Amino acid sequence: MDTKISYKVFSGTKSRYLAEKICKNLNCPLGQMNIEHFADGEFAISYEESIRGFHVFLIQSTFPGTDNLMELLLMIDAAKRASAKSIIAVVPYFGWARQDRKDKPRVAVGAKLVADLLSVAGINRLITMDLHADQIQGFFNVPVDHLYASTILIDEIKTWNLANPTIATPDVGGTKRANSYAKHLDVPMVICYKLRKKANEVSDMKIIGDIKGMDVILIDDMVDTAGTITKAADLMIAEGANSVRAIASHPVMSDPASIRIDHSALTGIIFTDTIPYSQKSKKVKIISISELFATAIIRVCNNASISSLYLL
Repeated sequence: MDTKISYKVFSGTKSRYLAEKICKNLNCPLGQMNIEHFADGEFAISYEESIRGFHVFLIQSTFPGTDNLMELLLMIDAAKRASAKSIIAVVPYFGWARQDRKDKPRVAVGAKLVADLLSVAGINRLITMDLHADQIQGFFNVPVDHLYASTILIDEIKTWNLANPTIATPDVGGTKRANSYAKHLDVPMVICYKLRKKANEVSDMKIIGDIKGMDVILIDDMVDTAGTITKAADLMIAEGANSVRAIASHPVMSDPASIRIDHSALTGIIFTDTIPYSQKSKKVKIISISELFATAIIRVCNNASISSLYLL
């Protein structure tokens, strides 16, 4: 890939593995940057090459801990003070996105706060993928390019050649996402209705729809502790499903997620590499989204449309 517009790509510490793959697709070097750590945990960032007049793409997912977000904020500020022509935050996984509204009194709206922090720091554009809630795009006053992992995951589903495929969502909140897959593949859809006692703990779950003899594909945007998705898979097999597989964009995979997946009724689960997944599970497969982000970067530089990247 190439472009007439001058641009440079830099990466935060925890997203370097993905940035290197994106740069390989772009046929460009990853920019040189230095992160100096102090004894008390504070760190400072400096660019080791000129970025004056360049479009600067900063690749960093903002998953917890907060160092990843803080690192990105300092990268943005340093780029602004180094006279970058524009600053584009490439955030494959937008952390804190589950706090997108006030669901009870006296709580923070973390997604809006993070959006404000990025905007005040100085970004001109955000490129991200599969936000937990689409309305988060409205928290920004700069353009947001919201990519979808379905662009590559649909092709993976088609290779399975399932006899009786059915799309399912592990909770009501993912109905719109699952319905998009079902419509594109022209297959039926079922819904799991769950009740929670507290975060990351499901107290009860029921299935709305017929799954007897079906090959179920659970669709979600992220898997954290895997409690919901494994409970849904086990319940579906118990109620007569032929098989259950899962697809999710972001492998948050907090302990004991991998163990739960290995001991569940899931045949397998597919993630993208928006977040590094270091644990081992025989049922987990990772697909790279580096080419998709590289294409988006080129099109942004050339002021070209990226709507064709939105499969669903």
